[in-house]
Amino acid sequence: MDKKIKVFILSDMILSPSGVGTQTKYMVDALVKTGRYQFICFGGAVKHHSYDPIKVEQYGDDVIIFPVDGYGTQETIRHVIRTHKPDILWFMTDPRFYGWLWEIENEIRPLIPMVYYHVWDNYPYPNYNKPHYESCDVVVSISKVTDDIVKNVAPNVERHYIPHAVDNNIFSKKDKEIIKAFKKEHSLGDDKFTVFWNNRNARRKQSGTVIWWFNEFLKIVGKDNARLVMHTDVRDPHGQDLAAIVTELGLTGREVIFSTSKVPPEVLALLYNSADCTLNIADAEGFGLGTMESLSCETPIIVTMTGGLQEQVTDGENWFGVGIEPASSAVIGSLEVPFIREDRVSEKDVIDALLKLYNMNKEEREAMGKAGREYVLKNYNFEDYGKRWIGTLDDIHERHGSWENRKNYNNWALKEIK
Repeated sequence: MDKKIKVFILSDMILSPSGVGTQTKYMVDALVKTGRYQFICFGGAVKHHSYDPIKVEQYGDDVIIFPVDGYGTQETIRHVIRTHKPDILWFMTDPRFYGWLWEIENEIRPLIPMVYYHVWDNYPYPNYNKPHYESCDVVVSISKVTDDIVKNVAPNVERHYIPHAVDNNIFSKKDKEIIKAFKKEHSLGDDKFTVFWNNRNARRKQSGTVIWWFNEFLKIVGKDNARLVMHTDVRDPHGQDLAAIVTELGLTGREVIFSTSKVPPEVLALLYNSADCTLNIADAEGFGLGTMESLSCETPIIVTMTGGLQEQVTDGENWFGVGIEPASSAVIGSLEVPFIREDRVSEKDVIDALLKLYNMNKEEREAMGKAGREYVLKNYNFEDYGKRWIGTLDDIHERHGSWENRKNYNNWALKEIK
């Protein structure tokens, strides 16, 4: 058998439940199944109790995970490349985390191509990212917004669009009796209008705002007629004390229910199935995997029309929930990110969106959710996601080569001096 193509991955730990980790794992799953790929993975962005290499039974010798802090260091990258001789370096997430990596691209790219799976949330065009994009052989974008940004900021860089995907078998409409039993077990068995929120309790996710505005919604429809279920850490150090907000607002009669345990995808799918809609009003969201999972379960969504969320809620003609246009758009920034828009929605628009779905009859919401699943199956399905990555990496390996047969890269350029 021919030598397997070896890919070196820098990303969230592929065994972690984060969106980055999940999408990386989906890609690994698809390529391992071809029998032509092996992976060396840095397991980043989580706290490790041990830094011993990890093998996962389902992958055998085709995947080795090295636990690391952050996403690695220049020295660990050099060591793995020289020791294991991978054919491709593949890395994913926000470019803020990889400045140190691009600093040594002149050491890496003469040997192997660099493939960046890129997320960016919003405009204006981040021209300060141009050197980063041009330090890669290929940039793959997770959303239409990201793809447009790369096209305009670095038009000479090879780019591809591979949006995130969900496992449509796990995230699907469940049997009514199964949902009924689940709701009864978790005291959700009445006819209350149920809003589900599945996010990290972090500033940009607007977790506290969600509770505050939901309380205003309850003042209109009545506390006995609706509930908010939040699957999150109530006291995340990067977010707010959500329990304190609930107490302050007097929402102590299960108007707001917290789901704090880490649950497998199968249980998460039942939570989506138990809701009438899923809400995400984050001010910056590269893609928003939770709302895609919701649509795959035939549960409509309410989202901000920004980042990757806006391409989920509509196909341009049909709507699979309610899209809320930003009421304000501030340009913020930092030393690492000089400028980016931060989109905020208004209290009135969020309440109006909730009322729109609340006032629909059950059949109308079900029809909207069913159309949403069909849209996901057509455009963001698990099978096509795998095929796109197989085709992309096969093509990159063939055209760009590695080590002795490295192609399409020069570490020098001819410039005319006038």
